[in-house]
Amino acid sequence: MAVPKSWSSDISPTRTRRYFTLEEANRTIPFVSRVVTDIVQTHERAANLHAQLENRGKPQQRILVEEELEKTVDRLNDLVDELKTIGCELKEYRLGLVDFIAKHDGREICLCWKLGEDRIDHWHELHAGFQGRQPVQMLHHL
Repeated sequence: MAVPKSWSSDISPTRTRRYFTLEEANRTIPFVSRVVTDIVQTHERAANLHAQLENRGKPQQRILVEEELEKTVDRLNDLVDELKTIGCELKEYRLGLVDFIAKHDGREICLCWKLGEDRIDHWHELHAGFQGRQPVQMLHHL
């Protein structure tokens, strides 16, 4: 799944962080949702394969599972890299939790989105995490 050029053009090798407006972040949600859906499914597949390895099957069977797990983890890393290209950050694999960094009143905040949500309705302080989510309506401008 290729990242639309307009979403990655703001990121240059010298710029390490992209800042989103609420509107910009919401425009990426359809694409981010597809990538995150793949991440959640691929993560679940990797967890299942890892559990199979812990059951210590026959050596030949174990080799096949290890190879499949390696491919699955590579795919997972590629998907996470797609999100980084957009400029957002995956925070949790099972829930599909993603943060978009924004600036508000001179400080960095996170616009917080979770798989299944239609748009970004929450934000939190940079280090507050999911438990610190607050409605975006509390922000007087963004």
